Amino acid sequence: MPDLPFSPADLLRLDREHVWHPYGPMPGRTEPLLVESASGVRLRLARPAFGRTELIDGMSSWWSAIHGYNHPVLNEAAREQLGRMSHVMFGGLTHEPGVRLAAKLVEITPEPLRHVFLCDSGSVSVEVAVKMCLQHWRSVGRPAKQRLLTWRGGYHGDTWQPMSVCDPEGGMHELWQGLLPRQLFVPEPPVAYEETYAQLLRDTIARHADELAAVIVEPVVQGAGGMRFHAPEYLRVLREACDAHDVLLVFDEIATGFGRTGTLFAAGQASVSPDVMCLGKALTGGYLTMAATLCTAGVAEGISRGEVPVLAHGPTFMANPLAAAVACASIDVLLSQDWQAEVKRLEAGLREGLAPAGELPGVREVRVLGGIGVVQLDHEVSMAAATEAAVREGVWVRPFRDLVYVMPPYVTGDEDLERVARGVCAAARAG
Repeated sequence: MPDLPFSPADLLRLDREHVWHPYGPMPGRTEPLLVESASGVRLRLARPAFGRTELIDGMSSWWSAIHGYNHPVLNEAAREQLGRMSHVMFGGLTHEPGVRLAAKLVEITPEPLRHVFLCDSGSVSVEVAVKMCLQHWRSVGRPAKQRLLTWRGGYHGDTWQPMSVCDPEGGMHELWQGLLPRQLFVPEPPVAYEETYAQLLRDTIARHADELAAVIVEPVVQGAGGMRFHAPEYLRVLREACDAHDVLLVFDEIATGFGRTGTLFAAGQASVSPDVMCLGKALTGGYLTMAATLCTAGVAEGISRGEVPVLAHGPTFMANPLAAAVACASIDVLLSQDWQAEVKRLEAGLREGLAPAGELPGVREVRVLGGIGVVQLDHEVSMAAATEAAVREGVWVRPFRDLVYVMPPYVTGDEDLERVARGVCAAARAG
């Protein structure tokens, strides 16, 4: 007999008994909201929460659903690919969606990025990037170059090497100090350009050049490490210093790629290109998990000259055809419209809508860049109280630490954007 449908109460009971949610204890201490369906920018709940059965998603499902939900073009791309094949291994085989996606990424990313390794999550793309850099130097006869340099306040994922370049004290991975590889850190970058900080970057790279494999940073916006913004000019400083001292430069654009900051990639704000770039999140428009690590011909050629001339990494679902087909469709949807105008519209709406939060007690700062709005408190946010306040306004947000922030889908209309801002203000007031 087929399974009978579960009631919302059954699902939440089973969730509580068996499901371990991200960044939460087991069993969970708060009941999650049960989403029944999603369309456009709205999440529909299976049962009401604080009087609401529908919420505007201010998070783009952790910054990935830039086109909203249930998009007809992306749906059709998935259906068409399902009719051909949903998956086939990439070892020894290839396929049109994977090849088309790689070519498309090379076309839209900065020169001289030429080679694409398709993987299955943002964190894995950073693992691959680090492995590329370490193997490159080992292969060209400089095995001592095996450390990474970054600035404080960063976040690059939850797997092993990415955790080692997340903020070592204020981040989520303090638990693993002493076990993770010991990397080099400089203070977090200032908002505005300061020559003294730029010189610190130059001096640190020069001093440690013999042991540095790469510098890795999130360009312009530091994401889950604190939602901080910094001057694009620092990227040029890094590029020049890395070139001068034979160090590779890695940009983690998992959160910033595909237009979120107002340029297609945040690197474009400084007109520089890294040796390695990590992409993810919005790559498939939030439909399926997929990420990519791009590198220059120089990085790839270095690895190919080594005793082990292959990049020894191969996820089972690497270049998944279904995800690749949807990713191609998502990129086409983005580039076929005036996405820059849409992001500027979001920026203007968030600046206006979040301005009142600056007058609230307990608010330290309000900042907006592109399709990103952040309200920083002077205390740890009460997750439960802030979430409830936003939901009562009909908005879904996911505060953390001292931050209430939003990254709404680009298709969010002006009225919905106003409500998103009201939800953030309510969350900041309650939290």
